[in-house]
Amino acid sequence: MDLVSESTNAVSNPSSRYKMETPPTPTTNPTTAAVSSPSSGSNNSGSTTTPSRYENQKRRDWNTFCQYLRNHRPPLSLSLCSGAHVLEFLHYLDQFGKTKVHNHPCPFFGLPNPPAPCPCPLRQAWGSLDALIGRLRAAYEENGGRPETNPFGARAVRTYLRDVRDFQAKARGVSYEKKRKRPKPKVTHPTPT
Repeated sequence: MDLVSESTNAVSNPSSRYKMETPPTPTTNPTTAAVSSPSSGSNNSGSTTTPSRYENQKRRDWNTFCQYLRNHRPPLSLSLCSGAHVLEFLHYLDQFGKTKVHNHPCPFFGLPNPPAPCPCPLRQAWGSLDALIGRLRAAYEENGGRPETNPFGARAVRTYLRDVRDFQAKARGVSYEKKRKRPKPKVTHPTPT
């Protein structure tokens, strides 16, 4: 498994996970820049494509998780990581959430648009956690992990996500039911008589 990742400080500053990263501008000698420039006509056949937004986010999420494992006490290797460690990571991320989730004693529990502020905590939204786990599950396998040992696909993680979805749906008065595709109307062609 490839455990080498960029050293980012995303765990200590998780808001940096969502900032666009720009590569440092290299300082080049003007004489060598002309030689390595693609416009100079040398090797213009291979065009490089920029990674998609999804790929960039997946890389940042993977680096954040690897940093979390390095900062874990005691530090964890990826091969020893389990679904329980993934759950710890999700609980850790909860403190940086931006979604108001009402507790049971709150008078606004179950109201989608509360009329006044309340002291209930901010949490990570279920949709964000679900997308994060999907990206990390893919990144784990891309970095040499075997699908059968993928901690992001563990039953405990799936159960946790389902519980978060159900609780947030009740607490916020938001339904997360899947939208069913409507069947297309059948077009009947007139038969010639």
